Amino acid sequence: MKFLNFFSILIAFLFFSPATAQPKDLAQEFWDSYSEFKESSITHKRFKHEDVVPLIKKLGQNNNFDVQKVGESIEGRDLFLISVGTGEIDVFLWSQMHGDESTATMAVMDIFNFITSNKFSAEKNELFKKLRLHFLPMLNPDGAEVFQRRNALGIDINRDALRLQSPEGKTLKRVRDSLNADFGFNLHDQSKYYNAEGTANPATISFLAPAYNYEKDVNEVRGNAMKVIIEMNEVIQRFAPGQVAKYNDDFEPRAFGDNIQKWGTSAILIESGGFLNDPGKQEIRKLNFVSILSAVFSIANEDYKKRELSEYEKIPENDSKLYDLKLTGLEYELAGDSYILDLGINYQEIWDVKKGIFNRAGITDQGDLSTNYGYNTHDLTGYKVKWGKVYPNAIAWLADLSDLNFKELLTNGYSYVKIKDVPESANFTNQPVIVVGENFKVPSRLGVGVNPTFFLEKDGKIKYAIVNGFFHDLENLEFSSTNGLILK
Repeated sequence: MKFLNFFSILIAFLFFSPATAQPKDLAQEFWDSYSEFKESSITHKRFKHEDVVPLIKKLGQNNNFDVQKVGESIEGRDLFLISVGTGEIDVFLWSQMHGDESTATMAVMDIFNFITSNKFSAEKNELFKKLRLHFLPMLNPDGAEVFQRRNALGIDINRDALRLQSPEGKTLKRVRDSLNADFGFNLHDQSKYYNAEGTANPATISFLAPAYNYEKDVNEVRGNAMKVIIEMNEVIQRFAPGQVAKYNDDFEPRAFGDNIQKWGTSAILIESGGFLNDPGKQEIRKLNFVSILSAVFSIANEDYKKRELSEYEKIPENDSKLYDLKLTGLEYELAGDSYILDLGINYQEIWDVKKGIFNRAGITDQGDLSTNYGYNTHDLTGYKVKWGKVYPNAIAWLADLSDLNFKELLTNGYSYVKIKDVPESANFTNQPVIVVGENFKVPSRLGVGVNPTFFLEKDGKIKYAIVNGFFHDLENLEFSSTNGLILK
């Protein structure tokens, strides 16, 4: 009997003691609690230096952070280095080297909130005993000011690692050398039209351990970067399955990532691409937050060391075969003959200072697009292209446009509306029609670069309307995420 009691106690100890408890699923917990850390003052990818400086200066009031001004941009905007932790392993993260690539900067602000919060205290205490994190957010504030890739000098900072012409590039090099960091995270955005090779999935996140020579050799420094990427890929696959790819690793001798790898820091490139129905990149921001935090915990716990390099090679390559909208099998008549066409349509995002963002669509390619994909795809086999008409009753004022019955207009083949007095500054409308002037002539030919506005009919009945590249099913109309153009 005594033996049985002892055996029962032993079993209970083995199954329930802390030593044998299952490790916490930190990635899932980061994901589930993200809303508590999301920086509420930044709600969209277009923000400026003046928006992040107060957040950085607030960190300077926290004794756990060391906030230093480490340089200035060409136009005199301050560059800051924010450091936290007491560990011997240095991890350096820099973001927005390209001014219009802001996704990771948003995530970095969220990470600061995570660090300063009362949540995950035990985990953070252990983390910062092992690591010291260094952040250089918004390296190109002049580019961010006008949301453009290049800096005020007009150069790509990421091609300035050798000549070091730009003050921003000089700052990055000086900080990297002073830290001699063990790991570096080079945080970027890429085109939303990249897909994971061989799939219709957008390359929402692409990783790269940059090459440090033309031969693309793998030494311990680059190998460690690959192993951390394997860890991050596993995390992203849980929340965006199939939406991870690998960036091209051709050696670029002028690039910072390649040289930082060469200089002895394990460099990890993160490229934030596209995600369905996420134009402001808020979902991708969350993925950055979770994957970066997971990576630094992996570095602290040395989990990455258990990985095999062969796992890195299994990540699919970046491809560029994705459209915003893909239409397949259209019947198109030209010069008396009938043809079958696929159309690939993309939206150009345009910023209107007063009214915000609108889209101008264009046909990117047409013909046989069977090897390409779309965020949205419609099989239109058997449907004929029918050109739109101009609504016969001209409207006096732009404000009167919303009084029209758009379902009735579109069902009857009217996609253009004349307005007598269009404000000079107006260039788009939130209504599903194209506003035109008195001398406008309806297009009658599809072609690359042409704005896609037409109808699709079958058996003599119009079923679908394409207006400025937006697809409308006339039996189930929703106009909440569309805009028309104003063509004067």
